[in-house]
Amino acid sequence: MSKLHTFANRLPAAMSLLVLTLLVSSCARFNADGSLATWGYVLLALDVLALFDVFRQPWTIGKKILWTAIIFFFPFVGLIIYWLFAGRGKSNTGIV
Repeated sequence: MSKLHTFANRLPAAMSLLVLTLLVSSCARFNADGSLATWGYVLLALDVLALFDVFRQPWTIGKKILWTAIIFFFPFVGLIIYWLFAGRGKSNTGIV
């Protein structure tokens, strides 16, 4: 039941990300000359931050490699999946 409650708490964020995904899905990461577009730089920065977060977690190396592969092979969708389902935030900060 706790996992269902945690998922339900993340549902509004998931819906917001879904709307964002639909809005930016037509935006290409690359310009016509092959350079990164502004959206590409933003996505690259978010991917790097997510990868730093993956390696900061106290997980096994297998789980870290799995999440790294998901983020690397599916840049935008992988970020959404990671932020929603990775089970992060279980540190001893006292935040419930």
